[in-house]
Amino acid sequence: MTSPRFFVTGASGQLGRLVVAALAERAGPAAVAAIVRDPARAVGLFPEGVVVRQGDYDRPETLAAAFAGAERLLLISSNAIGDRVAQHRNAIEAAKRAGVARIAYTSVLHADVSKLGLAEEHRATEALVEASGIAFTLLRNGWYTENYAAAIPAALAHDALIGSAGEGRIASAARRDYAEAAAAALLDDAGERVVHELAGDGSYTLAEFAAELSRQAGKAIPYVDLPEAEYRATLIGAGLPEPMAALLADSDAAAAQGALFDAAGALARLIGRPTTPFAATIGETLAQ
Repeated sequence: MTSPRFFVTGASGQLGRLVVAALAERAGPAAVAAIVRDPARAVGLFPEGVVVRQGDYDRPETLAAAFAGAERLLLISSNAIGDRVAQHRNAIEAAKRAGVARIAYTSVLHADVSKLGLAEEHRATEALVEASGIAFTLLRNGWYTENYAAAIPAALAHDALIGSAGEGRIASAARRDYAEAAAAALLDDAGERVVHELAGDGSYTLAEFAAELSRQAGKAIPYVDLPEAEYRATLIGAGLPEPMAALLADSDAAAAQGALFDAAGALARLIGRPTTPFAATIGETLAQ
């Protein structure tokens, strides 16, 4: 039997599932291991033949067995904001002990200079990856279009899309685009240090996003730009946990200063096709 070579942490998440599917298609399912916290809850999530192993960032003792035999490891960043550096350190140390030949890490666009508050933990993790001595790939992902598409139901209900991004241009792409890029990099990257700055082919302001939403929905959905503090308070009032509201408001404020823009086209080159237009993601969201 073929032993798995390409391992994906956080595999049951929205990005992880797409990466596992892309790897299985290119390398064959038996070459892929999906690392999840609870295998019982992962039944049916992955293509038949993918190896499922239990591994938890918060329980380092689970990671040795989880990473055994791994040649290349995709470390998908945790969503536990504030605790991510410690969790990622556990995974990187376990990968080193397991003899992993290459780590790929899902960071954030221009992490080294980004004004995004969430970039701090990514910068710290990048430093840990580089200090490990393992060959590595940094997948500096731009924004997922789905991050803004998630606001569409509320925008339709309240006849307005709110945010704090001003006239900042956002070069987002669909989550599946970034997943295909992660699979391609994990399979093909060579060299001690590879950095991919990944973003969508096109860009838009949130006013343009709202205009496209209006066109497809058949009703006027204006964009209402709010000061960062007011946007954060509005999100909290709508029921979002305070840390998430603060992250979203900070991200919009940074987007107003260009933090979510890049026009180099690296994502399209890596996946070998144009990235998914934001209008297509809006259409898919409305269809759901």
